[in-house]
Amino acid sequence: MIVIGGGLAGLAAGVALADAGCSVRLFEQRPYLGGRATSYVLPNGEHVDNCQHVTLGCCTNLEDFYRRVGSTGKIKFFDRLVFLDPQGMTGIMKADFLPAPVHMTGSFLFFAPLAYPDKLSIARALAAILFAGGRPKDAYAADPISMLAWLQRHKQTSTAIERFWRVVLVSALNEELDRTDARFGIDVFWKAFLANRTGYRMGVPSVPLAELYEGCRIAIEKKGGEVILRSSVRSLRFENGALKAALFDGGREESGDSFILALPHDRTAELLSKEVRFANPSLANLEKFKVSPITGVHFWFDREVTHEPFITLLDTQTQWIFNKTALYRKEDPATPDQGQYLQLVISASYALVRKSREEIIDLCLKEVRQALPAAREAQLVKATVIKEAAATFSPEPGVDQWRPSQETKTPGLFLAGDWTATGWPATMEGAVRSGYLAAESVLRSANAPQKFLQPDLPVTGLSRFFV
Repeated sequence: MIVIGGGLAGLAAGVALADAGCSVRLFEQRPYLGGRATSYVLPNGEHVDNCQHVTLGCCTNLEDFYRRVGSTGKIKFFDRLVFLDPQGMTGIMKADFLPAPVHMTGSFLFFAPLAYPDKLSIARALAAILFAGGRPKDAYAADPISMLAWLQRHKQTSTAIERFWRVVLVSALNEELDRTDARFGIDVFWKAFLANRTGYRMGVPSVPLAELYEGCRIAIEKKGGEVILRSSVRSLRFENGALKAALFDGGREESGDSFILALPHDRTAELLSKEVRFANPSLANLEKFKVSPITGVHFWFDREVTHEPFITLLDTQTQWIFNKTALYRKEDPATPDQGQYLQLVISASYALVRKSREEIIDLCLKEVRQALPAAREAQLVKATVIKEAAATFSPEPGVDQWRPSQETKTPGLFLAGDWTATGWPATMEGAVRSGYLAAESVLRSANAPQKFLQPDLPVTGLSRFFV
């Protein structure tokens, strides 16, 4: 079995196949695993994530993947979400003793950044999702609509849209509301906030992202497989309509019965000939996918400026502040921490793509100092900016019609990637789901079927009566 691509989709496929007893050869063009959800080392030895990635309690396949590779203990889960507006008003969202879907009612009622009319409009829209069992007819009609259009139909106040719906969904889906299919947005609220008490719980890595994948190589190699880094695929060789070999850097050619292309959609399109795409109508629309950017900003201060592990900012370009010093801290540090390292995240960062590093640092530093009084007196020791111009595919209305399945009509050719048909948007959960589905397709074609895909969290509490 050959897997081309060492991002989450390829790793999930490779590890699943290895667990099934297959000998897997996995090729990755970079010198590290993890793809867009990884980290690297700065010249001064500092570990920096490409962008902060998190999981939620509803991400059952990502949880299963971490278990398979021994990384479960490297994720810290939090039940409390903190929101802060520029005026210093704080809101807390957390579950109380009530069952789903009313388990967050108490904190919602006392959520200071929203006024009563805003909360009432939000409650109406959430009720529409709930009473439809997560599938409102006006969002799942034949003609897809945007999340913004759906919210406007349900008479959401402008403040509710900006301080509630947009805050959650732009971060979760990496796209603005007017460019997001309403089905994806509704799915987020159903699975994370309404169907189950624990779906919203946020899991944040307590180590640099690259350390989450240390077990992947072990899982593959212990079954006689191999992980080859710094090896970029150059072309594919087809014989009699079937994929037979892949040509890599240095003239290395690898043959096999099954190949999983776990690559971005545009790179996949480059590798597949017109004949192959003609034979697979589902691959005819790869050029129609659009992409969304994410920008990560890293600040190192000379002192502590916040005690919170993470904060969501309202009404600012900066959406999240992650306290990496606290997240990475061990229970009993041998020496006291010196300074504080924060990572800022701006999803759907179209406005920042053309800005210079200095402009972005100045903008974000101003917002951090406005939000965190302790940062006003702190010295910024160093800073760096990481732009991912094509971080994810855009979940625009109707995009699902272009997403191909993992199994193709070409013998030997299988696909993985968050852009394939997974039922999820471009998330780490979606990437892992695609890898599991690709692995299932490979084994099914070899007459050795096995299931890897995990079910969603069960619908619990009062929510069961609405499904």
